Amino acid sequence: MAKAKTVLEKEIYVVIKAYKDDEDYADIDDLDEKLNSYKEQFMEFDEDCSGDIDLMELKRMMEKLDQAKTHLELKKMIAEVDRRNSGSISFNDFVFMMLGKKSSILKMILMFEEKKKEREKPTGEPPKRDLSSLP
Repeated sequence: MAKAKTVLEKEIYVVIKAYKDDEDYADIDDLDEKLNSYKEQFMEFDEDCSGDIDLMELKRMMEKLDQAKTHLELKKMIAEVDRRNSGSISFNDFVFMMLGKKSSILKMILMFEEKKKEREKPTGEPPKRDLSSLP
């Protein structure tokens, strides 16, 4: 699995470099930061390090995000993003979706979850409480 992850990281690096070198994406703010964030998201959900998010990985991903979907809905989500008609989402498809102008259901869910994560991060120490402050 570690070897597969290393191979996947190399493949992802090639895709990231292609997007960084592409003049069409040069005007996107924080491109490096976004690409690294997409890499982390993709690698989290590509459980078998195959380089693609297949139907079952997408199903588990949606369940983790409390957005469970039927198989038909998942197939439609993949079809919206899959530019190679492979039945799965490659990292290139994933980045193209996230950076693209077109809104897909998957993109909206992932963007919503990312915003939710940003808001949920508490800072500092938690407030001190004693028994009298409990309901």
